[in-house]
Amino acid sequence: MDRLLQGLRAAAEPTRLRIMALCSHGELTVSDLTNILNQSQPRVSRHLKLLVDAGLLERFREGAWAYYRLAESSETAELSRNLVDFVPVSDGVHSRDLERLQFVKQERADQAAAFFRENAAHWDKIRNLYIDDQSVESALIKTLSKTVTRGLLDIGTGTGRILEIFGESIERGIGVDLSHEMLSVARVNLEQQGLRNCHVRYGDMNDLPLDQESFDAVTFHLALHYAEDPSAAIKEAGRFLNPGGRLVVVDFAPHEEEGLRDEHAHRWLGFDDDAIFSWFAHAGLEAERPIRLPGDPLTVCIWPAVRNDVAVAASGNVQSMTEVRV
Repeated sequence: MDRLLQGLRAAAEPTRLRIMALCSHGELTVSDLTNILNQSQPRVSRHLKLLVDAGLLERFREGAWAYYRLAESSETAELSRNLVDFVPVSDGVHSRDLERLQFVKQERADQAAAFFRENAAHWDKIRNLYIDDQSVESALIKTLSKTVTRGLLDIGTGTGRILEIFGESIERGIGVDLSHEMLSVARVNLEQQGLRNCHVRYGDMNDLPLDQESFDAVTFHLALHYAEDPSAAIKEAGRFLNPGGRLVVVDFAPHEEEGLRDEHAHRWLGFDDDAIFSWFAHAGLEAERPIRLPGDPLTVCIWPAVRNDVAVAASGNVQSMTEVRV
């Protein structure tokens, strides 16, 4: 009862209700809200603190920035959503706030597009080395279609593409990345697709910025080759899987393209099945049959594993599995 009353008191102020309504449309910084509301930063910050303390908003640090969004997991998260639903779309103040919000989102989109243009040649060079992205994505969808119904965690999310693929069929999705620039691109992409159930966070794959959250599926989509310690990254990710959930690594088979290490910062030139299977076993996961997508010169592999409550299969059984070729 006390928590509910605290939430009601926090929301019962015009500016704070406007902030909640705006944050229901996406993740916003203090600077974003200051520009939209035309109020001073100290005043906006005080309002935000009250809303976070009441559990109506959530705050996530991203380098020097902090992003705010409508609460999802607090005791008063449902109250927050219900109050926002009562804000009339026809309200003049709210309508003007939404118009200003579009300017903020457009500015983000322009910045993301500029970053994408500057790096397009870099990404195209890598894409030309393996099978087309659509084939990889189709195989991943087939692998996870019966698993993901509620939550998806995408590690090394990049542009947020994996969240886009599954966003409409899941309750929530979270992408984690260490690149502020890529997170900006992902945030814009998710907003443009209207995927309010998907968010991105700044964080290291070896120390994920998550608390008691759990997911039906965790993906490493062409991200594990950047890890200093892939085994540790897989073990950390496995902690957040629901029983019966799947962890899927999408990456390259062993190759000799040294340019990817020298020019594109790849830590590992692909992985073999034995290494992946041993890392799965170390994380308490049972490996399933891998899928191989041959390309020229790179072959993309999809390695799925399931979290079981029983002991992981013996390494001899794991290594005897046959692969699937597509």
